Amino acid sequence: MNKAKGFKKSKTGTYLSIGTTAFGALSVIKQARKARTEHDTLRLVDAAVSAAAIVTGVALLLRELKRLGDDDVLLG
Repeated sequence: MNKAKGFKKSKTGTYLSIGTTAFGALSVIKQARKARTEHDTLRLVDAAVSAAAIVTGVALLLRELKRLGDDDVLLG
């Protein structure tokens, strides 16, 4: 179990998290398109809030990736 915690904070784990989050963005895009087609304002707002959460999540992951890079002796 301790190995899994280390993976989550590794570069590979962070890249995997970014990919998973980006994959979730596809669902939000699909939801937004359907909401616009059906003129469903509430679903469109939900998609916008979800998109904001995805953007924030990716920004946090990129910050973590940068931090991991700063810790790498080879990267300076």
